[in-house]
Amino acid sequence: MPESTTLSLRDWPASERPRERLIAEGAARLTDAELLAVFLRTGVPGCHVIDLARATLTRFGSLHAVLACGIGEFCEVGGLGPARWAVLQAAVEMTRRSLAERLRDRDALTTPQAVRDFLSLWLRDRPHEVFAVLFLDSQHRLLVAEELFRGTLNQAAVYPREVARRALQLNAAALILAHNHPSGVAQASASDRLLTDRLKTAMASLDIPVLDHLIIAGNASLSFAEKGWL
Repeated sequence: MPESTTLSLRDWPASERPRERLIAEGAARLTDAELLAVFLRTGVPGCHVIDLARATLTRFGSLHAVLACGIGEFCEVGGLGPARWAVLQAAVEMTRRSLAERLRDRDALTTPQAVRDFLSLWLRDRPHEVFAVLFLDSQHRLLVAEELFRGTLNQAAVYPREVARRALQLNAAALILAHNHPSGVAQASASDRLLTDRLKTAMASLDIPVLDHLIIAGNASLSFAEKGWL
């Protein structure tokens, strides 16, 4: 852990303190370390909060990795613990739900970036493959986003009849499919395309169109609709 500097954070000029800068200038003006310091609030003996934030970022490599890490790994950093991990996960989940609300309030087809943002935050850090479905109403607004199948690192067993059953339960008028690639490679395999065709055919028999299938791989994504595969 870094040694404490001569000045404590409270001794810094107000214009240089992360929380005060956030209030005065907006969160976007802060560095990753400063944002994390605002969240952590306090440091530990011998290490003020800015140093703790920097040490945490160095340990994990990025702010994104801090948000994605499990409780065990998080607590390995001195000064962090279960309480801080829980609060951080609550903040991440609130962001997910906020993005989901945006999809409910708007036409999903006119806000493709909102769909990508939501799916990326939801799926990109999973260590295993997950298949999810966005169930939409007749105006293409989000009804429910659900993880339906979970598989290994390489594939998930997806059953079209289960997707159809859930769509009928929710009275969905359209679907957006999504799954993640833990490998980080945003490419569609032959089995991905075959599965999409099977689901599209199954849902067409119920007059429920599949609007898109997105693959989330790290910070990248692939849209079947944009590729002309639907």
